[in-house]
Amino acid sequence: MDILVQTLTTFLSIYTILLIVRILLSWFPNVDWFSPPFSVLSQLTDPYLNLFRSIIPPLGGIDLSPILAFLLLSFVRQGLVAIAVATSSTYAYF
Repeated sequence: MDILVQTLTTFLSIYTILLIVRILLSWFPNVDWFSPPFSVLSQLTDPYLNLFRSIIPPLGGIDLSPILAFLLLSFVRQGLVAIAVATSSTYAYF
């Protein structure tokens, strides 16, 4: 169980970094999102961000949906850590 939780939290951390890179690159208008490194990044992150873009539309040209996306990722990661701590403490008594 610990290995699974550790793997999932590592995946969520890596995905958070990918989201940060995607958001920072969106500030540069001359990035070609069809070239190989950027298209892969876009294909990995846009489906997740589009979920939140449908909830929160851009306001005045500013996209606030990544804030909600980061909050959900953080909540899930903390929940996984809490589950890992709870299960490891119950096994310590046996």
